[in-house]
Amino acid sequence: MQVLTLTFAGALFTATLLTPTTPRAQQAPAADATWKLPRTADGQPDFAGVWANNNATPLERPKELEGRDRLTDAEVEAMKHRAAELFDGTGDAAFGDEVFKTVFESLNGSSTGPHEKGAKDFDADTGDYSSVWTVARDWDNRTSLVTDPADGKIPPLTAEGRAKAAAAGAAFTRAPNGPKDRTLSERCITYGLPQLLAGYQSYYRITQSRDSVVISTEMIHEARVVPLDGSPHLPPTIRQWLGDSRGHWEGDTLVIDTTNFKPRSFQNAGERLHLVERLTRVGPGTLHYEITIDDPETWEKPWTLMIPLRHSPDEVFEYACHEGNTGMAGILAGARAAERAAAPKSK
Repeated sequence: MQVLTLTFAGALFTATLLTPTTPRAQQAPAADATWKLPRTADGQPDFAGVWANNNATPLERPKELEGRDRLTDAEVEAMKHRAAELFDGTGDAAFGDEVFKTVFESLNGSSTGPHEKGAKDFDADTGDYSSVWTVARDWDNRTSLVTDPADGKIPPLTAEGRAKAAAAGAAFTRAPNGPKDRTLSERCITYGLPQLLAGYQSYYRITQSRDSVVISTEMIHEARVVPLDGSPHLPPTIRQWLGDSRGHWEGDTLVIDTTNFKPRSFQNAGERLHLVERLTRVGPGTLHYEITIDDPETWEKPWTLMIPLRHSPDEVFEYACHEGNTGMAGILAGARAAERAAAPKSK
C-alpha cells in the first residue's frame, strides 16, 4: 500500500494507493444498458463516422503511479479542473503525454517548473503553440494506455531495437544533408501505423461496406482500405508504409491483422512488425480501439494498448502536407546556414 498526497485546486488530497492484483484490459466507462448497438443493412456493427482521439491518458504509466492502474474519481476531477486552468488559451500548449505529466506535476508539487506556482508558460522552447490551438482532452481513470504488460510499460527494447533507436536519435540530431535524413512525418510521407498522438489532428473517419472498411486519418489524410472478404495477405516481398491489412468480424468486434510493413513504419520497428487491431463499439459515443504490437526484432515481447475513441460531429478537413513542401526546404536551408555560420569557428 502507498499513500500519495496531492494538492488539488488549492486543497490537500490524500489518496491511498492499492497495488492492483489483476490487470484491467479496458477501463473506459461501461456502455449504457439502454443503448442498442446500431447495425448496417448487412447486419454488421455500424462504425461509420468521425472518431476522435483526444484522450489524456499517457501511453505508459508514470513512475509516480507505479502499482496503480486507476486514479480515483476525485483525482480525475481535480486533473480535469487543473487542465482547464493551465490550457485555457492564454498560455503554452502541451502535446501527447505532456498534458497528463504537466497537470499531474502541477497538482502534486513534484515539478520545479514555473507552473508549480500557477504560471501557464511552462515550455522553455520558443516558437511553441499557444493552448488556444489545442482541444480539451478527455479524461478517464486509467493511468496508462498500455494494458499489457500489466505494469503499464512498453516492454524493453531488444539489442537490435536499442541499436536502431540510437542510430535514429543520432541521425536526428545532426544537420540533414537531404530530405531522407529527416523523419517520414516531416517529409509528409506517413505518420505510421498506429498513430498514437492525441489531442492534435488526431481524428479518424471510418467508412463501411459489406466487403471492406476504410479508415482515414487526419494526419497526412492517409486512407487504409481493409478488405473483409477473407483474401490472404500480399506476398511478403510487397512492403507498404501502412502494411497490408485484412479484417474480419469476431462477434461485434472488427479485428484487423496487418503485416508487410516497410522498416520504420512505426517508431523504429522493422519488417517483422505485426499489428492486431480490435475495434468494438461500447456505447453511442465510444469506440474501443485496442492495438497489439509485435516485433521480435524491436521489443522483447508483444504489448497492447487501448484508446477509447469518441464520436465527433466535426468534419475532417484536408491536412495540406505533401512531400517537397516549403517546410522541408526551410529545414535544409537552415542546416546549410548553420554550417556556414560555424565554418569560421572551426578554423
